[in-house]
Amino acid sequence: MTVISPASSVSRQIAVFAALALTLAFALLSAPASAQRSAARDWSQTVTLGANGAFVVGNPAAPTKLVEYLSYTCSHCADFQATGTPALKAQWIRRGLVSLELRNFVRDPFDLTAALLARCGGATRFVSNHEAMFADYQAWMTRAQSFAQAQEGKPPAANRAAQLTAIAGGTGLGPLLAKRGLTPAAQGKCLADEAMLKTVLGLTSSAGTFKEFTGTPFFLLNGKPLENVHTWDALRPLLPPLPASGK
Repeated sequence: MTVISPASSVSRQIAVFAALALTLAFALLSAPASAQRSAARDWSQTVTLGANGAFVVGNPAAPTKLVEYLSYTCSHCADFQATGTPALKAQWIRRGLVSLELRNFVRDPFDLTAALLARCGGATRFVSNHEAMFADYQAWMTRAQSFAQAQEGKPPAANRAAQLTAIAGGTGLGPLLAKRGLTPAAQGKCLADEAMLKTVLGLTSSAGTFKEFTGTPFFLLNGKPLENVHTWDALRPLLPPLPASGK
C-alpha cells in the first residue's frame, strides 16, 4: 500500500486547482465576442434621482451629459420622444456614453398633472410612466381639450389636489397609469404631494437661467445650452461618435 504524505496531498490539490483555473481562463478568452458583449451592463435600465430632483437615465458618470427640458403637453417633445429617444437609449445611453437628465418645464395644470404622475413611484416607475404618457400623447391631449371645454362656467375645484385629480381622470392619464400598476390611491398622494410640487416648479424655474431658452424641448450638452436644437435630426450630429466595433 502506498502511503501519501500530507505535503504530497496538498501539492496535488494545488496542481488540480491550477489546471482548473487555466481551463476556465482559456474558456473565457475563447468565448465568442458576442457572448462577452452580452455581459456588458445596459445603462439604459439605470435611473437615478439627481440632487436637483430631476431623474437621470443612464450612467451617472457618463462622459457626456445631456439635459432635456420637456413639457408633457408639448407636441415637439412628444415627437422627440418618438423619433429620437429610442435611438439615444439604444446606442448612446445603453453603452454608458451619454446620460439623459429629464427636467420638467410646466406650462399649465394639465402639464403639472402629468409631471406629478410621471414622478409617482420614484425612479423605479419614472421611465415607464414618462414613456407611456408620451406614447398616448394624441389621445390624452384630445381628451384634455374636451375636458377643458366642459369645465367652462363651472365653479373651481375646492383645492389644487382636487383639480389635478379631476384632470387625471378627465384626460385619461389616471386610468392609463392605473393599468400599469399605479393605483388611484397612490396617484392621489402624488397629486397632493407638496414636496413633489416644489421640485417640479423648481425645475421649471431653472429654465429661466438660460437666455437661449425659448421653449421645449430644450437641451444642454455638458452644461452648454444648445440654441435652436429642438429635434433629433439637429441633436444627433452633436453627440459623441459611437465605437467603430459596435460594442
